[in-house]
Amino acid sequence: MPMEDDDRPKKKISHEIGQDLSLLSVEELTERIALLKSEIARLEEAATRKRASKDAANTFFKS
Repeated sequence: MPMEDDDRPKKKISHEIGQDLSLLSVEELTERIALLKSEIARLEEAATRKRASKDAANTFFKS
């Protein structure tokens, strides 16, 4: 019995910087934009935490 399209596992969305975008649909582009925006937010949060940790260490060692 052939598998229905809905039964197939969905491929995880991924994006490669510089990738050819001409073959992607509007929906696929929108999904990638959302993925990249959430990744940017995650990176910014990590940078904020690291900055706070570094600032705390600098304050501790200056006293």
